[in-house]
Amino acid sequence: MLSDNDLSQIKERGSNTDLVQEQIQFFKDGFPFLHLSKAATVGDGIIRLTDQKIDEEVRLFELRANQGDITLLKFVPASGAATRMFKSLFAFLEEGKSDKSVEEFFEKLESFAFYEDLKEVLTADHHDIATADRTAIADYFLTEKGLGYGNLPKGLLKFHAYPERARTPLEEHLTEGALYANAGGHVYLHFTVSPEHRDKFEKLVVEVLPDYESKCGIKYFVSFSEQRASTDTIAVNKDNTPFREKDNSLLFRPAGHGALLENLAVLEADVIFIKNVDNVVPDHLKDTTVTYKKALAGVLLDYQAAIFSYLERLDESVDAALLLELDEFFQDELCVRPPQEYQGWNTEEQAAYYRKKLERPLRVCGMVPNVGEPGGGPFWATNADGSASLQIVESAQVDMDSTEQKAIFQHATHFNPVDLVCAIKDRHGNTYPLRKFRDPMTGFISSKSKDGKELKAQELPGLWNGAMADWNTLFVEVPLITFNPVKTVNDLLREQHQ
Repeated sequence: MLSDNDLSQIKERGSNTDLVQEQIQFFKDGFPFLHLSKAATVGDGIIRLTDQKIDEEVRLFELRANQGDITLLKFVPASGAATRMFKSLFAFLEEGKSDKSVEEFFEKLESFAFYEDLKEVLTADHHDIATADRTAIADYFLTEKGLGYGNLPKGLLKFHAYPERARTPLEEHLTEGALYANAGGHVYLHFTVSPEHRDKFEKLVVEVLPDYESKCGIKYFVSFSEQRASTDTIAVNKDNTPFREKDNSLLFRPAGHGALLENLAVLEADVIFIKNVDNVVPDHLKDTTVTYKKALAGVLLDYQAAIFSYLERLDESVDAALLLELDEFFQDELCVRPPQEYQGWNTEEQAAYYRKKLERPLRVCGMVPNVGEPGGGPFWATNADGSASLQIVESAQVDMDSTEQKAIFQHATHFNPVDLVCAIKDRHGNTYPLRKFRDPMTGFISSKSKDGKELKAQELPGLWNGAMADWNTLFVEVPLITFNPVKTVNDLLREQHQ
């Protein structure tokens, strides 16, 4: 099936033949559905922090951060163009189609943070924004004739207006970082970006960083990485044979945000905050987000200390009392149910089981009340080893033809807003091999097209879904105000972005 030229192409990309063959097999066999036991709810998989507990966790985190004995980093997936934000506007520009969202965009144009920039490019080309026709405005907004927003990533778009200047999401993340990812006056941020946009990100950072450092009284360390070509997955035809370009070469496609596991794995920090690039708010609404980010980090440090303590005790001696304590800790605190055969194991086997479960990366995931947003939610799920644990599950992972499974999925009370705090190092300070804790059976297959030909594409297990499936996981309820994504340009008109 694969020629010598194919093998050379695969090698040049930094991948390997066995991995590509595995991907082709997934196309043939499909990915198995994840079996849901029940939705995670408050008191049964989701922790609800009291005001007193929030204060305690915030103090714990601030103490550790101020002492300088932990390193912090804010990780922001910021790859890809924001084209989907402007779907209706593109339809209007290219086909003359208008709808309520298009009407709202033009009627409230002055309310957007990018209004002055748009006005400026129109004026420079002898157009008056007040009298210009809508097609011209859309053209100068979306294309390279003007602002080129239709081809820019979300991180570089003007989201929020301030008296001094409008801010992009990148700048809002700089501001956020200073408020909770600050250890001893040093703030580390890492953005994953597309190769074609990296220079624009770097240029903006060089331009604005001195002002933010002066304003916040801190020192920033901003780094970037790109999704590695070696993580791209092969595309196939409808019959699962490799899809070929016009020059007969294989077609590889970016494998979704799950590919960013490789970017995360090489970062050096004790506590890593993960948040999507578009989930930002203006300064006057940041307080709640900052408080809960610190509280989540405090919870992480609390549980990490407990896990490290148990590992030290296992090193010293193992007895029935310790195993019983571990069983209660996992079932009641980490929400992990052992496989049925656990009760038949001897002491050594049970100790080995718990040691393996303890020696894993740790994540604390914020969960907001479900408001009907598409995407993953918190569930109890059955794992390959027969155990049950907490998982963030996407609808594509669930057998919706099963009445039982569909009902469980639809009864989710909360939603995953991609609000995570992670610890990826062991008690000796070594980074866990993150690929080891990924569930390779939780990928996605979708239908796409290239040059007018249909094809099937494959995404790797999502970064906060299957890529972290075998991590120790805690779900904590966070307020809805901490979740303010921008899916369409008109979302910027919501009061949370004004």
